[in-house]
Amino acid sequence: MNTNNKIAWTHLTSKVQQLVVAVLSVMFGISMYIFMNGFVGGINTAFDDITFSTMAHIRVYNDMPNDEPSLISHTTNDTIQFIHNARHIKYTEGIKNAQEIIQIAKGFAQVTAVTEQINQNVFFQNGITKVSGNLSGIDVENEDKMFGTSKYMLKGHIYDLEKRNDGIVLGSGLAQSICVNVGDNVTLMTADGTKKSFKVLGIFESGASATDKSKAMISIRSARQLFSKNASYASDIQINVKDYNKAEVVSGKMAKIVPYKVESWKEGNSQLESSSTLRNILAMVISAAILTVAGFGIYNIMNMTVNEKMREIAILKAMGFNGKDIVHIFLLQSLCIGVIGGIAGMGLGSLIIYIVRQIPYKIASFTSLPVAFRLVDYIMAFFFGLIVTIIAGYLPARKASRVDPVEILRG
Repeated sequence: MNTNNKIAWTHLTSKVQQLVVAVLSVMFGISMYIFMNGFVGGINTAFDDITFSTMAHIRVYNDMPNDEPSLISHTTNDTIQFIHNARHIKYTEGIKNAQEIIQIAKGFAQVTAVTEQINQNVFFQNGITKVSGNLSGIDVENEDKMFGTSKYMLKGHIYDLEKRNDGIVLGSGLAQSICVNVGDNVTLMTADGTKKSFKVLGIFESGASATDKSKAMISIRSARQLFSKNASYASDIQINVKDYNKAEVVSGKMAKIVPYKVESWKEGNSQLESSSTLRNILAMVISAAILTVAGFGIYNIMNMTVNEKMREIAILKAMGFNGKDIVHIFLLQSLCIGVIGGIAGMGLGSLIIYIVRQIPYKIASFTSLPVAFRLVDYIMAFFFGLIVTIIAGYLPARKASRVDPVEILRG
């Protein structure tokens, strides 16, 4: 065994140029694997942060039935009678006992944050400019705890809403649409014609353009006054859990004891999960292709080495070395290439990620390109690269082990 190791080391060091090329191919493949997966992981994390900056993991709301007009027909003595425009039944809107539902939600160990909201469509008016949008009455402290709203403030502070009943915070796109800034006044008009003037205390930008162009926030206390609701009324209760991927399980358990509709984010936004999965698959496919190309490069180098060392292999077999010894010699060479290239590739991958993370890129609360350092990517890259190099080394090694020394020495 010791002799086999010495022979393998001699083969490696006798062709330094080939060794460097093989190591570089592995190093490049592994570094690209780490970078691609880190980059996609960072994008997914940034996308999730932006998505969940305005959307909770679980939503509780009053799912009112649709009041569709019924058409009743009755036949008597060859006469058909129709009843049109059946009376609509007015169902109770919103959640009347919000605090009870909040206490139930907090009883689940997986729940990390709960907040109540009043969401209504209103018109925002400044002079002759009138724009429709969504007004959210929020519990400021719990809203910030759940969504980190204060991080997305461009101007002003979200907690200023607690100081004034007539204060409002606008999305950056909405503020631009109605041409207002911090300190200006904006008039809100509800669906029933109620008008009230609010003072702009801040402007936020979540990174989700649809939200920034249409959303405004006031305190939930002011919203209850504006819409003439009682002190425990809410249109939505928003809930976050420790792992948003398990939100569906938690919502299923919660639905059994909560007398309202309990909906996880996946139910209404399955496309978000699908797009994240597709990005991960794409990154894996590209990275695997890069490592496979690197494997072909190693295979070619090992195959050339076998052809160049054919007479030496024949002499070794004539001296008593068997096929397993020959396989061991060449497999050890590919293993060394894989280990050296793997370690160098992890270092290069870390360097690439570090450099890319310094590139300025402004979106929401991010100031640079989002690239994630994940240990699992390094482990997967190293072992995947090692497997590729072992396979690339084994095929030529098996060919060398089957060499007939008599034919080689005669030829």
